[in-house]
Amino acid sequence: MTQLSASGVMPEISSLRLCFYGAGSMAEAFVRGILDRGLTEPGQISVMNRQNVTRLDELTTRYGIRAAADDQSKLSTLHEADIIFLAMKPKDAATALKQLRGLIKPHQLLISLVAGLSIDTITALLNQQNAIIRTMPNTSSTIGLGATGISFSSSVTEAQRLLAEQLLQSIGLTAIVEEPLLDVVTGVSGSGPAYVYYLMEAMIEAGRGLGLSEDTARDLTIQTVLGAAHMVKATNENPADLRRKVTSPGGTTQAAIETLDSHHFSKAIITAIGRAAERAGEMGAEIERSAKS
Repeated sequence: MTQLSASGVMPEISSLRLCFYGAGSMAEAFVRGILDRGLTEPGQISVMNRQNVTRLDELTTRYGIRAAADDQSKLSTLHEADIIFLAMKPKDAATALKQLRGLIKPHQLLISLVAGLSIDTITALLNQQNAIIRTMPNTSSTIGLGATGISFSSSVTEAQRLLAEQLLQSIGLTAIVEEPLLDVVTGVSGSGPAYVYYLMEAMIEAGRGLGLSEDTARDLTIQTVLGAAHMVKATNENPADLRRKVTSPGGTTQAAIETLDSHHFSKAIITAIGRAAERAGEMGAEIERSAKS
């Protein structure tokens, strides 16, 4: 086991044992990203969950990683790990962390993927001080195009920061923010793909309603959204400026934008993101209350 906190030098990721406590889609996204980038070998990665052995078998078959299915193998895997990814469901987080109390060692680096689970709550549930990195990834991480917000506990070293960024960048873009702002990240990018899907649903439905086939409406919508996103990234221009460039006075786009404005489209999006951020805070408070019960 590599002592991550013993030195200011960042160890090679390939020398570290990575353990995923939770085997859902986000854990799988990280496993795939880490392996696709060649950061380590499958034998250095272990995964466990509460009791879904079928899911563990799927992951071991698909990626060649190790699974810890019984209590003894879970215990040894946790003891061997240098980095433990907390990837359980938010509703299970408090109970799971209480069960991990005394099993996780102070020198182990913890990376939380759990929405709403604060660094202070993790520390309280474990009843010890660990270097903790809290993240807010989104579902696009499953195809390597994620957007992940990152916050660090005060005990995280510079080497650990660099190490975590390298791991997290295996599934997409990262942005370091103060922990309270992770709720905002949740509203903007954590839930963000769903807003785009919702827009795409409406565009496809409109195309179908006006006479296009389902396939044609879908293909045109996908390419339009993809092209618009690439345009913003390639030009580095403000989306508002790009919108104005394609909005000719008296033209079709202006007519559409005016209709959206009449339905308070922009205000609705801003309000929705605010509500998502607010809900993230509520979820955190629920987990905290559960931790105290």
